Amino acid sequence: MSIAFFERHRATLEQAVQALQSRGYWSQFSESPSPRVYGETAADTGKAAYEARLNRPFELAQAASAGLAGSEASPYGFNLGITYPKPVIGQLLPAVSAAAASWRRAGPKAWAGVSLEIVARLNARSFEIAHAVMHTTGQAFMMAFQAGGPHAQDRALEAIGCAWQQMSLIPATADWEKPQGKHAPLQMRKSYRIVPRGIGLVIGCCTFPTWNSYPGLFANLATGNAVIVKPHPGAILPLAITVEVAREVLAEAGFAPDIVTLFAHDRDDAVARELALRPEIALIDFTGSSANGNWLERNALQAKVYTEKSGVNQIVIDSTDDLQGMARNIAFSLCLYSGQMCTTPQNIYIPKDGIRTPEGHASFEAVTAAITDAIARLTGDAAKAVEVLGAIQNDGVRQRIEAARTRGKVLLDSIALQHPQFAEACIRTPLVVQVDANSAVTEEFFGPVSFVIPVDDTTMAVTLAERIAQRHGALTLSGYSTDPQVKDALADAAANAGVALSLNLTGGVFVNQSAAFSDYHGTGANPAANAALADAAFVADRFRVVQTREPVSAPAAN
Repeated sequence: MSIAFFERHRATLEQAVQALQSRGYWSQFSESPSPRVYGETAADTGKAAYEARLNRPFELAQAASAGLAGSEASPYGFNLGITYPKPVIGQLLPAVSAAAASWRRAGPKAWAGVSLEIVARLNARSFEIAHAVMHTTGQAFMMAFQAGGPHAQDRALEAIGCAWQQMSLIPATADWEKPQGKHAPLQMRKSYRIVPRGIGLVIGCCTFPTWNSYPGLFANLATGNAVIVKPHPGAILPLAITVEVAREVLAEAGFAPDIVTLFAHDRDDAVARELALRPEIALIDFTGSSANGNWLERNALQAKVYTEKSGVNQIVIDSTDDLQGMARNIAFSLCLYSGQMCTTPQNIYIPKDGIRTPEGHASFEAVTAAITDAIARLTGDAAKAVEVLGAIQNDGVRQRIEAARTRGKVLLDSIALQHPQFAEACIRTPLVVQVDANSAVTEEFFGPVSFVIPVDDTTMAVTLAERIAQRHGALTLSGYSTDPQVKDALADAAANAGVALSLNLTGGVFVNQSAAFSDYHGTGANPAANAALADAAFVADRFRVVQTREPVSAPAAN
């Protein structure tokens, strides 16, 4: 059946590989929740499936479970009431190892075919997953559908395609012949087997549980590794559904379902660190705080560790050919999901003497006013604003808003909005604070917080942005300039700091969005991440090549 899955999805796999090579736009899955795409009943069916999960145990018949875990609360103001099987490490790992044996031997076509079938079935359940993402992360529904569903699924395909691409470079066999002058040549027949590294541990985050976890999950599966999925305790449900689907497909393909398992635990349970240090864990994918990511890099020495951590994303404003378009674009980037994205800008550098625009000189005050006014307009109607802002995921975000107010002069305060459907939801508009360049913020204020920083000139801004990204990490850098020399300087600074650069965004593309198959998410070249999603380095170290060689017997003489 696994080979049948491969043949079923071969065309998709070939398109994914082609898209990776061209880096142009391609998406297998529609981001529109239209009934014309997903079917007339898909939305209602998906919502009903999600609601049926609430206030009951999540049935997942995996090995080595003892007791239940789970205390998820929707940022929209209610408890999900779902509990999950709580694994026992000492029993789970032997069960996963036993299940992985046949998977290791199955080979790249089986690995790819099963992985592709899992992603296709996840797409069919995008509405259910959207509600699960919405009510664990606080994303508004449309964003939860897109980022938690089709966009995450495209990221999964990207990882599978990249894995297939790298494994395809390795021939199954080779005939080796070395000339020996007057003597008969030396002849060897060689074969090459792709061997998985071992058990992978995927550690999810509470804001993008599928988008951030799928690359590691499917890079592991597509290279033959078993996977333990450890969700954040605040966002278990989206990954529990993912594991459920994966196990169904594995069973249908004739493999043991425990090749993919869920490791749910409670917030105050430190068992995750114990699991990460087990010698059976060969691969770890982590998204979260720098403190936890750095701990894994320092201590989980038995594993290959891929991390995405905290960073300080920045905007340099030198000049613009569209002041209002720039302001609207920045405002939307700051408002989207209340800034709870690893790519959201935080520090905004503006020359204190102002900038050039087509309408003439714009003062520092005029530029900051354009940005804050654009935010105010975007959030002025609460009923519309909540569909952009979503809800605040956790208390830590609220605490950072309060702390940021003390850092400087408040240009635009963060206010609470009332959600028209969820009265208990925690909704906050962005906070904008002006700070002195000598006090430029170098720690991440994850959430709806940004700092406007007046600088002497653009050179100072570029220097600051480069140094902060190098020392403290960043996933995005944005620049606005009509000067080719400034754009070159920004590109050089971005390359030196290992951070992706976006220039002059004024329309429908935003700095905190990342497109699968085209945009590399992270570079691995600064402290915010040690890997990129998804390049060859992200997948090729998840397998090894073991060769067999044997002399070829010379033909017998007549």
